[in-house]
Amino acid sequence: MSEKYELPPIFGTSETERSLLDPSLFSDRFKDLDQGGKCLAEYVWIGGTGADFRCKTRVLAKMPSSVDELPTWNYDGSSTGQAPGDDSEVYLKPAAMYMDPFRPGPNILVLCDCYEPPRVNEDGSVSPPVPIPTNTRYQCNEFMEQAKDQEPWFGIEQEYTVLNSKTKWPLGWPNCGFPGPQGPYYCAAGSGAAIGRDLVESHLKACVYAGINISGINAEVMPSQWEYQVGPCTGIAAGDQMMMSRFILLRLAELYNVEVTLDPKPIPGDWNGAGGHVNFSNNDTRAPEVGWDNIQKQIEKLGKRHAVHIAAYGEGNERRLTGKHETSSMNDFSWGVANRGCSIRVGRMVPVDKCGYYEDRRPASNLDPYVVTGLLVESALLK
Repeated sequence: MSEKYELPPIFGTSETERSLLDPSLFSDRFKDLDQGGKCLAEYVWIGGTGADFRCKTRVLAKMPSSVDELPTWNYDGSSTGQAPGDDSEVYLKPAAMYMDPFRPGPNILVLCDCYEPPRVNEDGSVSPPVPIPTNTRYQCNEFMEQAKDQEPWFGIEQEYTVLNSKTKWPLGWPNCGFPGPQGPYYCAAGSGAAIGRDLVESHLKACVYAGINISGINAEVMPSQWEYQVGPCTGIAAGDQMMMSRFILLRLAELYNVEVTLDPKPIPGDWNGAGGHVNFSNNDTRAPEVGWDNIQKQIEKLGKRHAVHIAAYGEGNERRLTGKHETSSMNDFSWGVANRGCSIRVGRMVPVDKCGYYEDRRPASNLDPYVVTGLLVESALLK
């Protein structure tokens, strides 16, 4: 770069957000009360939009040693858009559990997937539970089981934007206006450059405590936009851990009285969108000497199903995948080494090492991680 790189000015913010209730009352009086050996289990599931989170608490007699010890449960699916009122019961099946950072102690978060309950048939037999349409985890797990010998590893980059919950405008941005242009904010530090860091740091520590394999955080290109990474995770654990990390993020936003959006282009114009890039490897791509050749073969397979992937890679993604702001055009499939303007980016050291991983940069920030990781396995390993 021959020209001198200069940053535009950064303007600080005086905006302050407060919780609706005084959080110290709970912390000071009730948080550390003895539970008498009982376990508070927060059951978490995906609601009718396929993106909203629902949760409720069950008190267990003791801390379970594994997810297999957790009881199934149910909820009113007519209140979440997942069942009619005259047959409203939806079956909650625990799939994974994590330590609860909001209730330290012998308490857990329980990720569940959702089924139609077992039914008694006319002949007296009982039909097994059937996954409901919003249970995308079920099909993903089928793909992961078919490809388990390949040990698929995923690292998902979750970008998100923090909003003022009252104005729905990015946190810290001038009211009815815009901050200085992009340039100073990516991986930045300082007043006006890194907005909302308390939320981000709290999320990092909460995920580590919960047992989620969160591997990093950074401020993003647009002010009030942040990213965290989950992985490497094997198989279905990638989707599970990403979903629970999102739930934890929303719970923290609730505490700080701010809003988190996964919209892939929250602000129109000359501002970066938000992505959900997925880094992918498997035994074939990690194989010494031949991994690079296998990566190129798998990328060719992905190119042949580009339209299938694009259709499932996030709502509103057409506003983001324009060929600008570090994206490829959604209409074309491309790949390259160290090229962030391509559909698939290969790291600079992969051709040198002759093995490694590749990054699918097409998914939007509101990606369904089960759909996306399942499609990558299906297209690259099962087709």
